[in-house]
Amino acid sequence: MLEDLGAGGAVAGASGGEGELAAVLQALADPARLRVVEALSRSPRRAGDLAAAAGVPAPTMSKHLRVLLAAGIVTDERGARDARVRVFRLRRESVVAVRAWLDQVQAHWDEQLRAFKAHVEREGGR
Repeated sequence: MLEDLGAGGAVAGASGGEGELAAVLQALADPARLRVVEALSRSPRRAGDLAAAAGVPAPTMSKHLRVLLAAGIVTDERGARDARVRVFRLRRESVVAVRAWLDQVQAHWDEQLRAFKAHVEREGGR
């Protein structure tokens, strides 16, 4: 995960997870893929069900699912009875990684605000 934020909030000192986090955030930047993630957060689904939920044609959903799979946001399972049927599930680890990064950014800004408040209080007493 990310270790430090550089000047201006730029990401610095990443420990290798930077590329993975960037891929997840980029994949989530598309509104249709966000709808897929929201649908999968409720329950696993087949591609056709996800296409209907996201309001996109099946070929478009196939492209979106490839992006989500490549980013590690979803996994797919093939049924034992019919290998053509794929069920997609949300990978909890991808959500945890984004949340950890956001928590780190929040902690950085909380510290910046505490330092600013202390500075204002010191300067206000003059």
